[in-house]
Amino acid sequence: MAKQLAGDELAFTPATELRKMIAAKKLSPVELTEMYFSRIEKLDKRLNNYLTLDHDGAMATARRAERAVMKGERLGPLHGLPVSIKDLEITKGLRTTGGCLAFKDRVPAEDAVLVERIKKAGAIILGKTNTPEFGLLGRTENRLGDPCRNPWDPTRTTGGSSGGGGGSVVAGLCSLAQGSDGGGSIRIPSSFCGVYGIKPTLGRVPRYSGANAAMLPNQFSQPGPMTRTVLDSALLLQVLAGHDPRDATSLREKAPDFVKAVRKPVKGLRIAWSTDYGYAAVDPEVVRVCAKAARVFEEFGCAVEQAKLKLDAPFDTFWPLFTANAFASYGGLLKEKASLLTDYTLAQLEYGASVTGAQYATAIGRMDRLRAQFTDLLSSYDLLLSPTMAVPAFEHGKPPPVINGKKVDAFWGYLPFTYPINMAGNPAASIPCGYSKERYLPIGLHIVGRRGDEATVLAASAAFEQARPWIQDRPPVS
Repeated sequence: MAKQLAGDELAFTPATELRKMIAAKKLSPVELTEMYFSRIEKLDKRLNNYLTLDHDGAMATARRAERAVMKGERLGPLHGLPVSIKDLEITKGLRTTGGCLAFKDRVPAEDAVLVERIKKAGAIILGKTNTPEFGLLGRTENRLGDPCRNPWDPTRTTGGSSGGGGGSVVAGLCSLAQGSDGGGSIRIPSSFCGVYGIKPTLGRVPRYSGANAAMLPNQFSQPGPMTRTVLDSALLLQVLAGHDPRDATSLREKAPDFVKAVRKPVKGLRIAWSTDYGYAAVDPEVVRVCAKAARVFEEFGCAVEQAKLKLDAPFDTFWPLFTANAFASYGGLLKEKASLLTDYTLAQLEYGASVTGAQYATAIGRMDRLRAQFTDLLSSYDLLLSPTMAVPAFEHGKPPPVINGKKVDAFWGYLPFTYPINMAGNPAASIPCGYSKERYLPIGLHIVGRRGDEATVLAASAAFEQARPWIQDRPPVS
């Protein structure tokens, strides 16, 4: 096999194109994997995207992948593609920290279901990407080392909790990244890093994460792809989606053909546009960039109208549920390992421990009302557009306390659009749509669809991508 493109070009070539080149024997999985490891060694000391690398395991898998190609064997949809796995997902024989110092040496004996599926599809796992402790923060900071740095400006955050995934994609340190999203954790870094990411419908991708995991309700979280192109995300989502009996909440219905959906026409769609969901403070430049992007859909023959959406203090509903669930998962660490936890984890576990049954039940009732608001809105519209984030990426450890002259909560003020969609359970994507003027930082457009309708979200994303492509844009650290 022979490479037809130089290493840097290969690093930024869409995964779907790399897969075609591998199948046609024009590209060696071994050479491709070596190229990514070379780039990681060169660049990741400045970015901290990866917590653990698996050079020996990945190269062994790459050699097997190459032999399969040469023998003419049937190839999986991700055959020979080097991917990154978020370090919240357990990986058999490969260190899985969960972003937590208490688990810095943990090596699981099994794979999470989505890791099983990625391996079965023929992918090559390069390693585990950086995440905040247990995914409990919208920035990728933990006690295992330095924060994850944004390739557009290393003084800035990648966002979180899939910050290592977003950074590794945009810096050309993997072909595809797996992320997960319980409050915005795919869409936040996708917006801050300038990549495409989609959170599927709640239940679309099973959440089984190991035999010893507690059986808890999954009210918010979904794994999903983070990629350079919409088609790449459709490819990875097709692999991840589908029922697994080990997750009682995973959808029984067969997943749609996401790859085919990318070619679905969008003419005639009715689209709602909201600058603030009726409650959020948003940077005026972000609004300007995203409003201009929303108007692009009129070029496709879509009707874009102002949304009459007004959310009422959604974080007050989200927080009791999110923290109580976190306490149910990790509260046992407070007894013996509290000294190893981050301040933000301690604060959330302590708050979660204080949530009463009545408060939890009341929050569920409020969440039902919020879901109904989105259901009602999307009964009249096919999609809802908004900014993904209230601001571009900010400096490490300095989330904005004031946005557009309004005081906001530093924990969630910069992500007012993402976590309500986790409560609603709808599919939603962040798509690169422009840059800030001052520092040339990416800005994302948020595309929300009806529950179960990832297909229309993908189709709209692909139409925008074709009209306003971004794959040619590369950050300074790449």
